[in-house]
Amino acid sequence: MNASLNEKLRTVKWGEYKLGTLFDIENTLSFNADKLVDGTEYDYVTRTSTNQGILQTTGFVNEDNINSSGTWSLGLLSMDFFYRYKPWYAGQFIRKIIPKVSIPENTVPFFSTILNKQKPILLSVLVRGVDEAFKNISVKLPQTAEGKIDFDFMESFVAELEAERVAELSAYLMVSGLDNYELSSDEKKALKNYQSLKWNTYNLEKLFGKSTRGKRLKGDDRISGTLPFVTAGEAAEGISAYISNEVEVFEKNTTTIDMFGSAKYRNYKYGADDHVAVVHTEAVPMRASIFLTSAIHKAAHTGKFDYGHNFYAKDADALDIMLPTKDGKPDYDAMSTLISAVQKLVIKDVVKYADEKTKAYHTATRHDEQNTEYTFRIKSKPLMVADGDYTDKSGLVID
Repeated sequence: MNASLNEKLRTVKWGEYKLGTLFDIENTLSFNADKLVDGTEYDYVTRTSTNQGILQTTGFVNEDNINSSGTWSLGLLSMDFFYRYKPWYAGQFIRKIIPKVSIPENTVPFFSTILNKQKPILLSVLVRGVDEAFKNISVKLPQTAEGKIDFDFMESFVAELEAERVAELSAYLMVSGLDNYELSSDEKKALKNYQSLKWNTYNLEKLFGKSTRGKRLKGDDRISGTLPFVTAGEAAEGISAYISNEVEVFEKNTTTIDMFGSAKYRNYKYGADDHVAVVHTEAVPMRASIFLTSAIHKAAHTGKFDYGHNFYAKDADALDIMLPTKDGKPDYDAMSTLISAVQKLVIKDVVKYADEKTKAYHTATRHDEQNTEYTFRIKSKPLMVADGDYTDKSGLVID
């Protein structure tokens, strides 16, 4: 966050409010996923922290279980708050957070950040005490000179912060070459001919040599630094810390497989603990390596491995994967072209989003040249960019 935005947070007047005066917290009428039907009109929200808590979408199930849009869901496992832009159904252990005051939609990211900063408090109490704990938490919000919640400040702050993030996103897309989403003739052909590809089974050790196991580094022994340290888990792509310890550094363009059999592509140098196996795909073209990671994940992440039965480097060496083949060898050219095509299809909406937001910003600033601050409004919704170095959920970071 730039210096001017930090200064605004420091100089604005803040008032203290109990969450119980701002929101109601209610249980939801939950049901299992086997009741879902085809459709996209409603989200089915569970206590997972991935994909904004959405397990899948559904059509109409029944009237009684619908939760309205304009609310937040709270998953009682991770205590993550997610705003709901459309009506939703709930799985088990989900609370519904209902505003008692009228909250402009453009201030939602501000409130979502405030709510999610309370996770440590809610995680420290028993589930049966969450409702009461939530109501009694005191938070600080921007306040007008008249002592009212300053929604105008929040809207202006969110708009300016989003403009900053979109500018960073646009710059990343440009330097990485992802701003071009037009499919080439080869990419169109690769997608069209996917079903006719020839496939063969390949053993990982025979392709890439023996996999390497990381080395244990306890949390208390980790020294803060800049090297990503990979452990088992899905959060933050398994990166649990950034360290400066003297550890074995694995090369970029490799694949890690954690103790559960979950594979991830790494396009950066990193360290790893003893619950991580490294497959040495360094010599393979980057996009083909991404394809390989998907094949490895499909073969390894089958539910066979857990806390009682860990996946190790020896399991990686024994792993057989299915790959496109040509002349008796993996067809890395076909893999690279397919991934390039898929990447463009995935990134297309992100590029359009960045372009539209940038145009909105320039239009608004041109109309407001006489003012010291622009006053345009942006409907902020979650944004994610997969398979890359950039992830932005359009949230706020408030120190």
